[in-house]
Amino acid sequence: MFTGIVQGTAPVVEIIKKKNFQTHIIELDDPLLKGIEKGASIAHNGCCLTVTGINGHKVSFDLMQETLQITNLRDLKTGSHVNIERAARFGDEIGGHQMSGHILFTANIIEVDYSENNCQIWFKIPGQFKRFIFSKGYIGIDGISLTIGEVKDSSFNVNLIPETLQRTNIADRKPGDRINIEIDPQTQSIVETVERFMSDKFP
Repeated sequence: MFTGIVQGTAPVVEIIKKKNFQTHIIELDDPLLKGIEKGASIAHNGCCLTVTGINGHKVSFDLMQETLQITNLRDLKTGSHVNIERAARFGDEIGGHQMSGHILFTANIIEVDYSENNCQIWFKIPGQFKRFIFSKGYIGIDGISLTIGEVKDSSFNVNLIPETLQRTNIADRKPGDRINIEIDPQTQSIVETVERFMSDKFP
């Protein structure tokens, strides 16, 4: 489980590509590296990955074809920075909202608007996922727990404070970039339950 409170970013130092498979190696600083063991779960841009190797500050992760197809991790290059969150532990403060690290889809940025103390980003929603997007609902944006602002037709926005811009890689994003989206699990469950109920009642 994750909380959507990104703990920092880490550079991708090597990508080993094989058929329908990739190994990503990132470099973690001491606070993020502390206590890591093989098998640990760490979110990259909100996507839960498993530690498969540790060599000093360099930590390896294997990505299957499904992960590469659904997420923006396939867009990464050596030198790219990813948002990092270690898995939550029992007793940790849940400062964001409960997240699984399972990316549902990616959304393209269509507009970035900076003001003095705020940044507003608009995203294009793939049609089949519009039903999960509600104003004031929770959403995971590249692993960042955020609240949805406005929703218009097939787009929505979020508002980012300076702290979020400093702590994550979202400040480097621009129109056209693909962003990992995780819908709040409770929202998804409620919507799908209501859909099933209505389908059974009014076939």
